[in-house]
Amino acid sequence: MRACYSTWSGTYYDEYYGQKAPYPPVHRELLKRVLAEAGARTVLDAGCGPASFLRDLAETGTDRYGFDVTPEMVAEARLVLQAQGVPEDHVWEGSVLSPESFRPPGKGRDFRFDAAICVGVFPHIPPEADLKVIRHLRDAVKTGGLVVIEARNQLFSLFTLNRISYEFFMKDLVQVEALRAQAGEEADGVERALDQIRRHFRLDLPPVRKGKEGEPGYDEVLSRSHNPLVLREQFAAAGLTDVTLLFYHYHCLPPMVEAHIPELFRKQSLTMEDPEDWRGYFMASAFLLAGTRA
Repeated sequence: MRACYSTWSGTYYDEYYGQKAPYPPVHRELLKRVLAEAGARTVLDAGCGPASFLRDLAETGTDRYGFDVTPEMVAEARLVLQAQGVPEDHVWEGSVLSPESFRPPGKGRDFRFDAAICVGVFPHIPPEADLKVIRHLRDAVKTGGLVVIEARNQLFSLFTLNRISYEFFMKDLVQVEALRAQAGEEADGVERALDQIRRHFRLDLPPVRKGKEGEPGYDEVLSRSHNPLVLREQFAAAGLTDVTLLFYHYHCLPPMVEAHIPELFRKQSLTMEDPEDWRGYFMASAFLLAGTRA
């Protein structure tokens, strides 16, 4: 993971938040709204990258903290935030898998934040660690404090009709091995049925994203999507209440046809941006999940 992001620190913000971003960072304003509504004055960004989000809280007067697992990202975040008057020790190296990483250097064990956010990190967390990280975020905030995570929407694959869709069908929906085990004399028929299903998907899309300078690319390291229904249950299991699901990055059509109408595709997709629209379950590629520590 460190190798994937090590050469990205200087360009990551421009590529995903700046003018070079393929899609406007609509989640930035959505996340700022959620924090403002909660009245959060101290915020921890777990996996802050090059202060991708924290730098845009400068005008809010929020006391900002963050950590990241990649040293180059930490160095860039410190550089950016120090120019805004944030102390160097407000950014440190750490992992979301470690509870110690959620405490700022020099602060006591009882120190807690008003809000803890985690953006762009959950795709890289092993499935068995999801609940653990949610609990770490919960423990980092005060009673009544806010926890917000961002994740890629697994249910979006039902709309994309590509390689990701096929993998979701076969791994999560269809019990392939159970079918094969019970097939008996219809074993050949099962294989023909599975082959017919396979031919309905564009397995060559999306292309695998490679690294820039020999390091592994985003799709060559662990980069999962999450079922928002399951993640919401995990929030409840961690003792978080008032859980809110907010969708973003809508697609008016499956991404594979965007090239036919690039301007209209972008325009119509942006008009769909409603975090509470039920179509977000299938037509939005990402979501925020927010909950309160009871």
